Amino acid sequence: MVKYQFKNDSLEDRRIFDQIYVHYHQLIYANIFKLIKDTAIAEDILQDVFFALWENRAKIDPEQSVSAWLFVVSYNRSVSYLRKKLKQGIQYVDSYDPFHAVAEEIFPDKRLIEAELNMLEEAINALPPQRQKVFKLCRFEGKSQKETAQLLGLSIESVKDYLKQSKNFIKEYILSKHSSGEMISILLLVMMMNL
Repeated sequence: MVKYQFKNDSLEDRRIFDQIYVHYHQLIYANIFKLIKDTAIAEDILQDVFFALWENRAKIDPEQSVSAWLFVVSYNRSVSYLRKKLKQGIQYVDSYDPFHAVAEEIFPDKRLIEAELNMLEEAINALPPQRQKVFKLCRFEGKSQKETAQLLGLSIESVKDYLKQSKNFIKEYILSKHSSGEMISILLLVMMMNL
């Protein structure tokens, strides 16, 4: 794992940021594009992710993987975009009652994505309260393990252990609900979260 540490020196930080961008932008773009399937939107989200990295550079724990941070932020922004588009699409279809029956044909992939996201949300909500807090802070709010430990009054080792337990629980939960493998993309996502 390559470690990057911003120095709060604008020239040095710019050099580090450029290195991170060159090293990760294609991989992050590919992950965004897999979900979005639109080059212009994927490029916009990629820009937003790296802008967020620049804006939050002082908060990023140098002991944590910057690639994991980039992946989580890009995933969250992609999912937010898809949820917004899905809601717009469903509202549009629902506003034309005669066409409601063809909604499944118009939005099949987005409905599958929504089902997968709901399954992931269900699994996260089934976690014990403390593990749920740790998981959400680290994976959805982009907090480092150190920041999460400080916020919740835990040791870093406890945070790491909670994240590992959460990953295993989510994986088992999804497999127990859908043993046929229909939720395989969510399982892959959980496994890639670098927990």
